[in-house]
Amino acid sequence: MKVISLILCFMFGLSGWNSIEESHDLTVHVSQLRNNTGVVQFALYNKEGSIPDEKYKKQYKIGKSTIQKNAATFVFSNLPEGTYAINILHDENRNGQIDKGFILPVEGIGFSNYTKIGLTNRPNYKDASFELKGKKKVDVKVIYM
Repeated sequence: MKVISLILCFMFGLSGWNSIEESHDLTVHVSQLRNNTGVVQFALYNKEGSIPDEKYKKQYKIGKSTIQKNAATFVFSNLPEGTYAINILHDENRNGQIDKGFILPVEGIGFSNYTKIGLTNRPNYKDASFELKGKKKVDVKVIYM
């Protein structure tokens, strides 16, 4: 009876082994910032309809990095495989918000898969998203309007 119990425990232990979800690191890099002032805020999204998100209330994870030589990098660790999108903010005054002039942002912003933003090219999750299936590095272009 003890042998059967040990075998069953071993089998259940192995079945749980396969269900452990693999996690991955996502490195996000931004360069060509106009100065070294402030920080870069990196917001990660994982749901359709979450972008645009001017108040950063729909983000999945968020982090900040200092700026050196007009560039910044942040690593999101232990992410499950899935579909993600990135939004960056060159937060020059460190207030965690997108500051605007009359209508347009006065600080740099950027989204994964976007090289320019305008009235006819507004960011959305579908166009900004990408698949994460392993360790990955994404470069995001900062846009100043």
